[in-house]
Amino acid sequence: MLLVFALAAALCLQAFVKSDALSRASEDRDRAMTLCQNAAEAVRRCQGNMEQAAALLDGARYDGAGLMADYDQDWEPAGETMRYTLGAARLDSGVNGLGKAQVWVRDEAEEQEIFRLEVAWQEVNAHG
Repeated sequence: MLLVFALAAALCLQAFVKSDALSRASEDRDRAMTLCQNAAEAVRRCQGNMEQAAALLDGARYDGAGLMADYDQDWEPAGETMRYTLGAARLDSGVNGLGKAQVWVRDEAEEQEIFRLEVAWQEVNAHG
């Protein structure tokens, strides 16, 4: 009877550990999605000007090619210890007057992408 109880307890413990890991992964995905949405809105508002978009986002910087921001394990702008990276870069839409960019968040510790989305906007020239 003691052996059956020990096996049941071990199975329950494994289920709780797996549940905790799934919960953390879900929380990370939700936070990454929110960061991507905020960055996409900033990029769209600035019509693809990554330098201006970086100025709108807390802790973001323009690296000459795109927008980058580093976050620590608590999803705060990173100081010395970086865990997550937000990035954004322009894409060629293939259509005149249509701008397009890609925004993503990576978990650098796990070396995997958590979330990615594309954003598009209408580019208006000086003549309307």
